[in-house]
Amino acid sequence: MVAEPTLYLFDGHNLLHAGDFASPAALRDLLASWVAARGVRGVLVFDGHGEDERHGSLEVRWAADADTLLERLAAEHRSVEQVAVVSSDVAVRGTSGGQVRKLSSQTFLEELARPAHVDPSRGDLRDRLDPATLAELERLRRGR
Repeated sequence: MVAEPTLYLFDGHNLLHAGDFASPAALRDLLASWVAARGVRGVLVFDGHGEDERHGSLEVRWAADADTLLERLAAEHRSVEQVAVVSSDVAVRGTSGGQVRKLSSQTFLEELARPAHVDPSRGDLRDRLDPATLAELERLRRGR
């Protein structure tokens, strides 16, 4: 049995396009919630220039070559923790090492998909909280 990953490395632009997200911020918010709920860490890497950020357990990094940074991070961490690389880029998945779990972007997004049937009688906690409480919870979720 293979241990569950404790560190997820996400190929930002690859996931953005696979999931048809409206913006990098939408992807970032989804992944920040996901890693927090799973109790794991994540690093979301984008090609290009931007400001590195931390949102709770999720780091957002920008690099001239995201593939190279993903490969380096996998190599640095695979001997000390369980690492998963989420990318459909065959080169990234191939060079990340045998000890690293590899998931295509599409497979990962399918695992994130919400169930088709939602019981409307349960309601949503957000419907019962005042705006100030919602804002405070969002601030805490983002680790600020």
